[in-house]
Amino acid sequence: MQAAASFYEPLDVSGHYRATAATAGPWDPGAQHGGPPAALLATVVEACEPVAGFRLARITVELLGPVPVRDVVVRAGVVRPGRRVRLVEATMEADGRPVALGRAWQIASQPDLMPAVPSSPPPERPAPRPVRFFTGSPAIEGYGAAIEWRFATGGFDVLGAAQVWARVRIPLVADQPLTGLQRLLIVADSANGISGVLPFDEWLFVPTALTVTVHRHPRGEWIFMGAETRLSNDGIGSCHAELADEDGAVGTASQPLVITRRSPA
Repeated sequence: MQAAASFYEPLDVSGHYRATAATAGPWDPGAQHGGPPAALLATVVEACEPVAGFRLARITVELLGPVPVRDVVVRAGVVRPGRRVRLVEATMEADGRPVALGRAWQIASQPDLMPAVPSSPPPERPAPRPVRFFTGSPAIEGYGAAIEWRFATGGFDVLGAAQVWARVRIPLVADQPLTGLQRLLIVADSANGISGVLPFDEWLFVPTALTVTVHRHPRGEWIFMGAETRLSNDGIGSCHAELADEDGAVGTASQPLVITRRSPA
């Protein structure tokens, strides 16, 4: 099968998109990974009544349930206008029902307000090498194949914290160049996937939301993510990730996790 050329294809009606096979996540081939919907919601947020000089500083994406790999409709509206800060809300619907919500704070940029504060550089990006997917899962396909992964520590098949450089191979929307924010959000929702602490073939650890806070939008093709997952023994977990580009830190990501044991085959 030929690989998809983008995560979404725009349809004739504004705000309507067709999800391609590249959006499919590891939990269910019929459900989208959370990264592409998060990036699409952020895209419509940025296009909603844009004001020069404002920059998205935080977005929380609530995943209301599985997002099917089918046609979706996205809309956005300003909840709270302002001269310094704005709150914009976006929704994604599939089959006539809401499947994801996004709320984003935009902050007015003040160039050269203060000296730049340096951050520690991320680990060096490793040379290319074969990547093994989750133990007990099929070969890398869908969303996983649409990204080039270079692990500095850990891996999909290694339990525990991980550090990875990731490069999104295809556009979010067909014939539209990727932005730094889109790259960041597509990758950030994999934080729990790269840092799982339970065997993938025995457990599900699914995020219900993603919050990304960004003090600087990333530059370049490569996104660095260092992620760690922590669990309680009652089926609730959390994942935290540090995000960077080749120039240094850009922000953080966090996810609440629902932990369930897989049903026997």
